[in-house]
Amino acid sequence: MHKKELHTAGKDLEKAKKVLVLLHGRGATTKDILGLESHLPLEDFALIAPQATNQTWYPYSFLAPINENEPWLSSALELLRDIIEDLLEKGFDSRDIYLLGFSQGACLCLEFAARNARRYGGIAAFTGGLIGETLDPENYSGDFETTPIFIGTGDPDSHVPVGRVKRSAEILNNMNADVSVKIYENRPHTISENELELTGELIFNQK
Repeated sequence: MHKKELHTAGKDLEKAKKVLVLLHGRGATTKDILGLESHLPLEDFALIAPQATNQTWYPYSFLAPINENEPWLSSALELLRDIIEDLLEKGFDSRDIYLLGFSQGACLCLEFAARNARRYGGIAAFTGGLIGETLDPENYSGDFETTPIFIGTGDPDSHVPVGRVKRSAEILNNMNADVSVKIYENRPHTISENELELTGELIFNQK
């Protein structure tokens, strides 16, 4: 299962006002996702990026039945839960904790947040949606208390159908999140400059 291998950047936790937890995509490393630091307004942030075992959070598509991605999916969610609980114990308010992920990491980011809804500082999901063959809103509970969430995706995307993005946004909105979705026509499976600009405005420049 996933080990608690954390890589950091930005400010030291003891000096930071806010924390951003970043989740890399399938086949990637923490170095890849931490590279976004120079593209976002994160001057006051400590950055924490866990490394997935074998560079993969769960083995199959996020659209596969949940049980097919077990026990790796539960292990990944538990790792993320441990990170958040550690930050809360260190005295950070949940409003000062932010989540960001790309592709498989974006799916994990949204799934964790929906299963553990509260007022986060903000959530950025670059090409992702809630996990499972089908989505049942009854599997998610809690109140995001208007947490800003940005989801960007391409249409079409080779891994993430636009329909799943829209359905995920609907569920999150119904949980009192403030969701913004941006769909880019014929954009490759990547993170665009415009997505980073919008994320800076909608998520990280929140007061």
